[in-house]
Amino acid sequence: MASRDPNRPNVLLILSDDQGPWAMGCAGNDEIHTPHLDALAARGIRFSRFFCTSPVCSPARASLFTGELPSQHGVHDWLSYHHAGRTGIDFLSGRTLFTDLLADAGYRLGLSGKWHLGANDRPRKGFVHWYAHESGGGPYYGAPMYRDGTRAEEQGYLTDALAADADQFLTSESERPEPFHLSLHFTAPHKPWRGQHPCKYTELYENCTFDSCPQGPAHPWQPLAEDGSPVGGESDTRQALIGYFAATTAMDTAIGRVLDRLDALDLTGSTLVIFTSDNGFNAGHHGIWGKGNGTFPQNMYDSSVLVPCLISQPGRIPSGRHCDALLSQYDVLPTLVDHLGLDHHPDPRLPGRSFADILTGTDDGDGAERERIVVYDEYGPVRMIRTRDWKYVHRYPHGPHELYDLAHDPGEEHNLADAPLHTAVRTELATRLDAWFAEYVDPALDGARLPVTGSGQRTPVTPGTLPTAFEPPPAGSAAPTPSGTS
Repeated sequence: MASRDPNRPNVLLILSDDQGPWAMGCAGNDEIHTPHLDALAARGIRFSRFFCTSPVCSPARASLFTGELPSQHGVHDWLSYHHAGRTGIDFLSGRTLFTDLLADAGYRLGLSGKWHLGANDRPRKGFVHWYAHESGGGPYYGAPMYRDGTRAEEQGYLTDALAADADQFLTSESERPEPFHLSLHFTAPHKPWRGQHPCKYTELYENCTFDSCPQGPAHPWQPLAEDGSPVGGESDTRQALIGYFAATTAMDTAIGRVLDRLDALDLTGSTLVIFTSDNGFNAGHHGIWGKGNGTFPQNMYDSSVLVPCLISQPGRIPSGRHCDALLSQYDVLPTLVDHLGLDHHPDPRLPGRSFADILTGTDDGDGAERERIVVYDEYGPVRMIRTRDWKYVHRYPHGPHELYDLAHDPGEEHNLADAPLHTAVRTELATRLDAWFAEYVDPALDGARLPVTGSGQRTPVTPGTLPTAFEPPPAGSAAPTPSGTS
């Protein structure tokens, strides 16, 4: 009846879409209603400095599953075409995902929700259940979904439909002897927002002041749509905030349903539950609506690159803990290998390191290792190094570059890149940044020289050919105005 062995646990990965690190009650937001996520944090560990590998959907998801950087797996922007059907392209074909390792170890795998890594209609290796969104997102009613290869529109509210599908998968798998992995990938709280969510959730926020989402002056790099609204947002900012918060609370309710099913099946102690998001999100933070491609050039603010992360397995992972070690999505694959006891030795060319000792509370507690106090991000020609006290952002080939003293300026409001007093700090961080990426990138897939604008990627990067995989900015415009920002 699934795995009842805590040392060989089932895995439930719950992935939200565009959820800012601030959008949970347990993270200190007293305006948003997330009781089930708060309860999950209370019975596990909450990581408050957990970073995506690239602040936009598809490359972040590719890195989460492969443990590779975008400049290793070649997905540098959100995928704007070739999602499914005859022309669908699997952008991770030939690459090893952690789900492949689970399949090799005898796990039965299921997907409920958003894949957005190409060929979304075709199950990956080991998946016995595949209920996948056709593309990267869209309306919450009438969503185009593939169920085991057959396309149909989901007429109900998508968040509820995904929870119901996950519930059925868990129930059916509980009768089998093999352990399971379920990827439950919501499209929430990604836009659209206004008029998309049940009244019982929007009504919670009709009188909300949204102090957690200050609406300051627009960032000078914020692209605007034809109606003058920010590309990553909607024209009615208040209704967008109501919809974003409602989408998050609806997802929280759906997560509660799935976690209750685990409890009812007596699988909680033998199931590793991971909740995180693909990338962060600015809902007015820094004057931006969106994530990394909420500006052009793309940004690396903490609100874009930080993601919520809660991990729980009662009885094996001590409860009620908070960890502020700097960790990354590229650390997830080696951590799963260690925590699940998989017979696999991760490729030394992967940048991540296991934090399984932090999960079980057997680490030294001070995060002294290099990999735990420095993280790196990239988005095409934009790269970041982040220590506890400093952040340096380098944009190839000519900038603008950014340097922030996070100890004294946690809001990243004062760029010190050109300050003579901090030249030595900038030089040191730039040197470390260059050396680290030189060690890990595949030169044939190096995003630093590619025309990644944040407007989308259509085809895989092909070594030895001119880069034509990316959507160009509109003619006569200094900033891209993509039709979607998944």
